[in-house]
Amino acid sequence: MRKLRLRYAKRGRLRFTSHRDIARAFERALRRAHVPMAYSQGFNPHPKISWIGAAPTGVASEAEYVEIQLVEAVEPAELVAMLDGAMPTGLDVLEAVVAGGGDSLADRVEASRWRIELPGVSPAQLRAAVEPTLAEPVVEVERLTKHGMRTIDARAAIVSATVSDTGLDETHLSDPGPATPPCGILDVVVRQTTPAVRPDDVLSALRVVAALEPPVPAKATRMAQGRLDDGGGLSDPLAPDRANHPAG
Repeated sequence: MRKLRLRYAKRGRLRFTSHRDIARAFERALRRAHVPMAYSQGFNPHPKISWIGAAPTGVASEAEYVEIQLVEAVEPAELVAMLDGAMPTGLDVLEAVVAGGGDSLADRVEASRWRIELPGVSPAQLRAAVEPTLAEPVVEVERLTKHGMRTIDARAAIVSATVSDTGLDETHLSDPGPATPPCGILDVVVRQTTPAVRPDDVLSALRVVAALEPPVPAKATRMAQGRLDDGGGLSDPLAPDRANHPAG
């Protein structure tokens, strides 16, 4: 058997889809594309698929990972092409690599980098909320789970948080036109914890500390996953596999 590791994206309206539905769509695409999957033994065999974490419902992602086992050798680029036409719009396989030896893919993922867009919140307002939140040693927030309300320390998981904006600076224009609504953007690196701290929990921390209440729902996108380096950045979890099995 041959194990391949895939990076895929969850985009557009599919961000509102649960991980269970994403997994079902992925399995259907594997069947439609006639990928030679390996199956488990027993009365009800299942394709050998291992999901490495899962973005929560309501968020998009450019960096989701999954491992699959095949019974025949398929070149990574060929596999991406096979799946490309079988996936629903918004579920895109971006890369495939042959799994190398050494540590597991799950062991290479310690944190996520999230981009959180907050329409109606100016960068100045956002900075004014982020700075005191980072200064707190503990920020407890409540999350509703299937077992009821749970209190978690959101601050313990936040490695770094920076603020930017994509708004057009119109101060130099003679005819600036309609005003562009402010949109602060929070780029936050969150360490994986148990329970996982999600983008909504980060926003809850800003509300608890600084009373930040976005006027419309925020849009969160996971931009990367990986191990933390000394500077707080994230290493590419597929890099060791590329080194062991270079393309071409």
